[in-house]
Amino acid sequence: MQANAGLVAGSHRRNELVRIRHDSDSGPKPLKNLNGQTCQICGDTVGFTATGDIFVACNECAFPVCRPCYEYERKDGTQSCPQCKTRYRRHKGSPRVEGDDEEDDIDDLENEFSYAQGNSKARHHWQGEDPELSASSRHESQQPIPLLTNGQPVSGEIPTPDTQSVRTTSGPLGPADRNINSSPYVDPRQPVPVRIVDPSKDLNSYGLGNVDWKERVEGWKLKQEKNMMQMSNKYSEGKGDIEGTGSNGEELQMADDARQPLSRVVPIPSSHLTPYRVVIILRLIILGFFLQYRATHPVKDAYPLWLTSVICEIWFALSWLLDQFPKWYPINRETYLDRLALRYDREGEPSQLAPVDVFVSTVDPLKEPPLVTANTVLSILAVDYPVDKVSCYVSDDGSAMLTFEALSETAEFARKWVPFCKKHNIEPRAPEFYFAQKIDYLKDKIQPSFVKERRAMKREYEEFKVRINALVAKAQKMPEEGWTMQDGTPWPGNNPRDHPGMIQVLSSFQVSKKSIFDISFLSSIFLVLIPFGGEQVFLGHSGGLDTDGNELPRLVYVSREKRPGFQHHKKAGAMNALIRVSAVLTNGAYLLNVDCDHYFNNSKALREAMCFMMDPVLGKKTCYVQFPQRFDGIDIHDRYANRNIVFFDINLKGLDGIQGPVYVGTGCCFNRQALYGYDPVLTEEDLEPNIIIKGCCGSRKKGKGSNKKYIDKKRAMKRTESTVPIFNVEDIEEGVEGYDDERSLLMSQKSLEKRFGQSPVFIAATFMEQGGIPPTTNPATLLKEAIHVISCGYEDKTEWGKEIGWIYGSVTEDILTGFKMHARGWISIYCMPPRPAFKGSAPINLSDRLNQVLRWALGSIEILLSRHCPIWYGYNGRLKLLERLAYINTIVYPLTSIPLIAYCMLPAFCLLTGKFIIPEISNFASMWFILLFVSIFATGILELRWSGVGIEDWWRNEQFWVIGGTSAHLFAVFQGLLKVLAGIDTNFTVTSKASDDDGDFAELYVFKWTSLLIPPTTVLIVNMVGIVAGVSYAINSGYQSWGPLFGKLFFAIWVIAHLYPFLKGLLGRQNRTPTIVIVWSILLASIFSLLWVRIDPFTSDSTSATANGQCGINC
Repeated sequence: MQANAGLVAGSHRRNELVRIRHDSDSGPKPLKNLNGQTCQICGDTVGFTATGDIFVACNECAFPVCRPCYEYERKDGTQSCPQCKTRYRRHKGSPRVEGDDEEDDIDDLENEFSYAQGNSKARHHWQGEDPELSASSRHESQQPIPLLTNGQPVSGEIPTPDTQSVRTTSGPLGPADRNINSSPYVDPRQPVPVRIVDPSKDLNSYGLGNVDWKERVEGWKLKQEKNMMQMSNKYSEGKGDIEGTGSNGEELQMADDARQPLSRVVPIPSSHLTPYRVVIILRLIILGFFLQYRATHPVKDAYPLWLTSVICEIWFALSWLLDQFPKWYPINRETYLDRLALRYDREGEPSQLAPVDVFVSTVDPLKEPPLVTANTVLSILAVDYPVDKVSCYVSDDGSAMLTFEALSETAEFARKWVPFCKKHNIEPRAPEFYFAQKIDYLKDKIQPSFVKERRAMKREYEEFKVRINALVAKAQKMPEEGWTMQDGTPWPGNNPRDHPGMIQVLSSFQVSKKSIFDISFLSSIFLVLIPFGGEQVFLGHSGGLDTDGNELPRLVYVSREKRPGFQHHKKAGAMNALIRVSAVLTNGAYLLNVDCDHYFNNSKALREAMCFMMDPVLGKKTCYVQFPQRFDGIDIHDRYANRNIVFFDINLKGLDGIQGPVYVGTGCCFNRQALYGYDPVLTEEDLEPNIIIKGCCGSRKKGKGSNKKYIDKKRAMKRTESTVPIFNVEDIEEGVEGYDDERSLLMSQKSLEKRFGQSPVFIAATFMEQGGIPPTTNPATLLKEAIHVISCGYEDKTEWGKEIGWIYGSVTEDILTGFKMHARGWISIYCMPPRPAFKGSAPINLSDRLNQVLRWALGSIEILLSRHCPIWYGYNGRLKLLERLAYINTIVYPLTSIPLIAYCMLPAFCLLTGKFIIPEISNFASMWFILLFVSIFATGILELRWSGVGIEDWWRNEQFWVIGGTSAHLFAVFQGLLKVLAGIDTNFTVTSKASDDDGDFAELYVFKWTSLLIPPTTVLIVNMVGIVAGVSYAINSGYQSWGPLFGKLFFAIWVIAHLYPFLKGLLGRQNRTPTIVIVWSILLASIFSLLWVRIDPFTSDSTSATANGQCGINC
C-alpha cells in the first residue's frame, strides 16, 4: 500500500477496516450533487435502480442511503432507516432477511438468500476505491474467529480518553455472507470491506456518536451484565469456562476479558472416558466371579499354598478398588494469563497481583550442594512477577555457615543475572540448567547484543561457580574452634543442635502500600549482632538493586532456634517457622514452597497459580495449587521410575476432578488462610452432602460434635476482605476492650494466643486476608517478633502442628497437611502448564531410590497408626468419599508388601514342590481367568489413552511397584510398628542431591549395599532356582509333565520380568561385572537345582515308585 493511501483504522478481532480519505488520494471523489442525492452514511452517490430511477431506501422519509449501505443495514445493522427509524422494506434483488413480509410481486428467486451473488456488484463498488487495500485485508486463518461478548450485535465504540481508532455504526463493514441468525463467528476467508470516510465531514453524518448508537451500546451493556451473571453462576457450579463471543472495540474487549474466568476445566473427551469407565465396571464384575471361583475351589493337596494365594488375591482386589475409583473423574485445566494481566496487572498501572512468599528448605549443604540451592534461589529472584510482590525465604535447618555464605554470593550474582533474564526473556532462569541446554539458544532472539551478553554472563556464572566450589572445599573440615566470620566473630550456628535463631535480609525491602515501614536502612548494617533475650539477629548488607538500578525481590536467610530437650519436628517444624517469620516481615497472601533442588523451570509459574488463587469464585475455597514434579538428570529409560509419571499424570488428574490432588511436598502454592486452620467460604452447593452419603444416609445433621473445636465458623465466614486487620497491635496488647459488640464473632485474646502463640504482630497478620503488614507496627517490634516467632519454645501449648500449619506426626508431613485441609472442606487444584513449572533432581541410584521410597512408606504407616488416619478421622467434615478412598490408598499401600512378597514366592514353591495353586479347571472356569487378564490390560491401555502416558512409563511404574513392594515397603511396615508401638525412632535420611560429576548417569551404576536389597534378591534367586528345578523335573519325568509346567513357569517369569531393573542394578555397569562371576552364578544355580530334583524331599516313596514306572528321558 502506498504511503498516501490515507489513515487506515481497523480491528483484527472484529474483521473490519476503516480508511479515512486523505487529500492526496488519487481515487475518484464522491460526487456531492448528483441529482442532489449523496449517501448520508458513506458519502458515495446513492446510485440508480435497474429501471434508471434514483435508489430510495426508505419509502417514508426518503433519507439518502446508497444500495450497499442499505444492504448492510438490513443484514447486519438495525434493519431500519437512521432518520425515521422505519423498518426497511425489501427491494427487488435484495436477499430476504428475518422479519421480511411475504411480497410475491417483488421476489427475485434467482438471488433469493444469495447475498454473495446478489450483491457482488455492490461489493465491488465498495472495494473499488482501493482494491490493493481490500486484497491485503484478508485473514490467513481458515478457522472461524470467535467474538468476545456472547454474540450480541454491537456497533460503534465506547468513547474513552485513550481511544485511537474510529468505528462506524452502520455501513458495509461486516462480512458479506453474514445473517442475523448465524453463529457469532466471522468467516476469515471473506475479504474485509473497506469504507472510505472523509475527515472533513462531521462524523455524525456517518452515524458515529449519534443517539441511535448510544442506545445500542447501553442495550449491549445490560445484556452483557446479564450474560456475565449467568457465566459466574455456571462457573461456580464447576461446569467449566464459557467462551465469550462478540465484542465492540478494544475497550469493550478488555472489559469483557477482565470479567472472564481466569481458568477453565477441560473435560476428557467422552470417547476416551466412557470406554474406560465401562471396562472398569466389567473388570469389577469379572473380578467378583473370579474370586468366587477361587474361594469355592480349593486345592486339597496344596491347601496352604492355595489359601495363601486366595488371601493375597483378595487384598490385591481391595487395593485395586482403592486405587482405581478415585480416577473416575479425571479432568484437565487451562489458564488464561492474559486475562489475569488484564484484570490485575495492566501495563502503566500499579500491579494488583497478590504478594507471594516463596519458601526454600535445606538442611545439609554436603548432601544438598549449595550450588543447587543457589540455582533454585536465582530462578526465584528472576521470576516473571512484580518484584515488590515476591519474597524468597531460605530455611537453613542445619545452621551451616556454608549455606549462609553461598546465599550471600548468590545475592550478589543475582544483581547481574536477574536483569539478563528479564531483558532477553530466557527460560529456564536457573543458570546451571540454562547454559546446559542443548538447543538453539538463538531461537526467537532478536536483540543484536544477545550473543555478546550471553557469553559475558556465562563467564560470570563460571566465576560464580568457582567461588561457590571454593566455599564448599573450605567447609569440608571444620576447625576445632568452630567457624568464624570475616570480622572474627564466632558463627552462632557452629552447633546445629544448640544455636540461637538467625535472620539475615540479603536484599533490602522497599516501601509498599501494604507495608508500614521502610527497612532499607538495614542494608547499611553488615553482620551487626543485635541482642534480644539471649538471641541474635543478623540483618543484611547492601545490594537490593540490580546492575540496571531496578529493585530485586527480597531474599531472607532464616535459621530457627534449636535447643536440647525440644522437639523440632524436622521439615514440618522448619516450614512452620517460615510461615511465622514471613507473616511478620512481609505477610504475603499466598505461600509457595519448593525443595532446594526444585528450580523454577517456568518463570510464569506464580502467575499460573494466581489464575486459580485470585479467581473470585475458586480462590475463596482453594487451599493450594499443586504443580506436578518433573526431573532432570534421569536416564532415558527411567530404570527405577523416578519420574513417577503414572502418579502425576494419571492419579492426580483423577483427584483433580473430585476435591483436588494430594499435597506432594514441593511445587505447591498455599492460601495462608487455609494453613491458619480457617474454614473455606463455601456455596450452598458445596455444603450439600455428596451423592453417596445423601442417597444412603440422607442429609447429614449437625450434632454436638460439629460445633467449633478449633475454628469459630462465624468468624471464618465473616472475615473482612480488606487489608485492615480486625485487631491492630495496640488493641491486641491491651485486650479486646472496645469490641464488645463483636465479641460473639471474634475470639478473645486468650484464645488467639492459645491458637497462634504469644505474638501480637503475628496474630494481627493472620487477619490480613490480602496480605500486608499491620499498619500500627514499627521496625523495633518487627525485629523482636521475627526472632520471637522462630524460637524453639514458641509453639508450646499452641495448635501449631496440630491444626495450624504443616501437621506433625509423620515424616511425610505433606500428606497429613493436605488431608487436614481437605477434611475442612477446602479444595485443591492441579495445574499442569504446557511448560513444566518446576524441575528438580531425583536419586537415580538403586539404593538411594529405595531409601527415598522407604521414607515415604514409613510416613504412610505413621499416619495409618495415628489419630489422623483417613479410615476413621474427619467424618464430621466435608471430605468427599472418593477423596477419602484416595487418602486411604495413600496410607495403606505399604501393607500390600506382605501379600506381594508372599505371592511372588508362590511360583517358585510351586515349581519346587510340583504343586499348583489352581486345580484342574474346565473350559468355563478358564474363561474367568482369560477375561480377568484381558480386562487388566484393557484398563491399562484405556488409561494411557486418556492420560497421554507412554507404555514404557506405565511398565516402569509396574516394575518398580514390585521392586519397592518387596523391599522398602516391607521394611517400612516393621519400622513403623516399632516406632509407634515400641517407641524406637528411625533417623530421617536426607536424599542426596549431589551432581553427576563422573559422566552421564555414572551414579546409576554405583552399587551401594543396604539391607533393603535382601528381600528382592531372595525373591529373584528363589524364582530362578525354581525355574531350573521345574524344567529339570519335567525333562526327567516325561512329556505329560510339561503341560502343568507352563502355568508355573509363566508366573515365575512374570515375577522375574518385574524385578529385571533391580537385577540390572545389582549387576551394575555391564563392562564392570566380571564374566567369571556371572559364569559361576549360573553354574552354582544349575548344580543346586539338579541336586534338588535328585533328592526330591517333597515326594513320598509311593509317588516316587509310581514316577519311576513312567517313561522318562531314557525312553
